[in-house]
Order: sequence, then C-alpha cells, then structure tokens
Amino acid sequence: MNVLVTGAHGFTGRYVREALESHGHRVTALQSNLMDSAAVAVEVAQVQPDAVVHLAAIAFVGHGDAGAFYQVNLIGARHLLEALVRHAPNVRSVLLVSSANVYGNQAEGALSEDMLLNPANDYAVSKWAMEKMAGLYKDKLPLFIVRPFNYTGIGQDENFLVPKIVAHFRQQKTQIELGNLDVWREFGDVRSVADIYRQLLELVPCGETLNIGTGQAYSLREVIALCETITQHKIEIRVNPQFVRANEVRILKSNIDHFHKIVGQKNTNFSLEDTLRWMLN
Repeated sequence: MNVLVTGAHGFTGRYVREALESHGHRVTALQSNLMDSAAVAVEVAQVQPDAVVHLAAIAFVGHGDAGAFYQVNLIGARHLLEALVRHAPNVRSVLLVSSANVYGNQAEGALSEDMLLNPANDYAVSKWAMEKMAGLYKDKLPLFIVRPFNYTGIGQDENFLVPKIVAHFRQQKTQIELGNLDVWREFGDVRSVADIYRQLLELVPCGETLNIGTGQAYSLREVIALCETITQHKIEIRVNPQFVRANEVRILKSNIDHFHKIVGQKNTNFSLEDTLRWMLN
C-alpha cells in the first residue's frame, strides 16, 4: 500500500515507517502543516494514499500551551479527515492514534475500551474530543482508533520519563529529580507498537477502538531498580515539587482482551528489561 503517515519524522513515526517498509509498503510523510487545511487537501490529492496513519500530535502532557492541544490534536485531525473524504476516494484503511490518557483517573484495575472516559488534563480532553469528532466520519471513511498506553524507546525526547531516567544512568549521575513517585505506568516498546500499527493497517478493523498496551504496570521505583541492576550504578531519587503535576493519573494499566480478539497474539513482545537494556546500551 501507499501509506500516508503524519508525524512520520517524530519518535513513533520513524519506527512506523521502518515497520511498514520492511513489509513491502511505500511510506509518504505528510509535509503540510495540519493547521493549513488547504495545503493538507492539496497534498492528500497528490499522494492518493491507500492507507493513512495519523500520528502527528502534541503528546507531552506538560506542554505549556493548552490551546495548542486542541488546535493540533483536534482541528488538525479534522482537516486531515476532511481532506481524505474529499480527495482520497480509494483510501481503504485509516488509523487514528488517540491515547490511554482519555481514561483519566479510574478505579484500580485494567482499563477496557468500554469504560466511561474521564480525561483529567487538556491533552487527554483533546484526544477524547478527536475521537468524538472522528465519529462524524465513521460512515465516510474506513477508520479505526487506537489508545496506546505508555511506551518508550531510543529517540524519545528526554521530557518523557524513561528517556530522562536512562540519560541519568548513561551519564552516571548520582541523583535524579522526579515528580510524582506514586504512579504506575505501562512501559511498552516502540518497536512493538509500530509493528502493531502495521498489522492493524493491514487488517482494517473498521469502527473499532483498541487499547494498545502490555497489560503490566510498573512503579517508577521499579524502573529505577531495573536500571540499577542493568548498569550496576546506584542513583538517589529526589522529589522536585515543580515536577509534580496537578491531576496526575495515578495508575494506567490496559485490558487488551479486545485487541487479542481482533488481532490475535502474534506480536513482538519486549519485556521492560529488554527495552531498558536496548536504551541503556
């Protein structure tokens, strides 16, 4: 397929391109600014994609401009979908990337796709709004939505937690300043996520919303302990109140039963230790 990828030069995009090209697909990176609806329309008409992966977004929850979340994550996505409806009559698979953050602060336990959503910050609300907006196109486009839980890997910005921790260990720092320590997250591997996106693009589960995750959450202290074991280097953790976020989601853990029902279990799985060793080495 000729696959149009937005955000192709970002962290996840580079791995998605590799996963698609390694299976014979041709990847075209969207060059237009998603805020420019006319430019997006012209480019879509020129590319005539068979499939689309929409990755482009402001993804750092601590981003300072709340309005930018809505402009890029909601309005930008609408510009893309409208361009596809009008100018890509042969498109047969459209993957929209939302976020597990749409679940917000839920009761403890694994989160499934049929739970009521309770987004707790502007990033999460912008992704929830994108999902609702996409519903307006469900009868016009072969689209489906994924809600990835946290994942990491080489190339992720050090604004994000695991790359920051890894950098401190690589530089053999004696201490690290973190925010909320009492949070639990999944830490999947970007290589696995990219290949899952490739599989879904080929399967085309139209109308579905799917959690993408590992089903296993770790505390920050466990991540630090694994890094210490791998590197044999000890580090002191200090809580910096400036890094403590209001409305922090305490536990994010996925129920991936629905994903396995749709896709099966033939996926490349990396343990957190595998991922950390890859990043640290």
